[in-house]
Amino acid sequence: MLWQYRSDPSHILEPEEVELNPNLSYDEEPVQILDWEVKRLRNKNVPLVKVLWRNHKVEEATWEPEATMRE
Repeated sequence: MLWQYRSDPSHILEPEEVELNPNLSYDEEPVQILDWEVKRLRNKNVPLVKVLWRNHKVEEATWEPEATMRE
């Protein structure tokens, strides 16, 4: 059974400002490295880092090759 919604000012979320480029894209900026691991691929080890990006939630963190994060 559904209840009727009652408006509450505490339910309003303020959006974060995102700086857009002229072509309506934006640059991703890493904020923090959350974790790291080494992935074994046949005879090669690939170091990976879990990156938290600006304007994203922790749940949206991605695994990236460690070498690309050093650039």
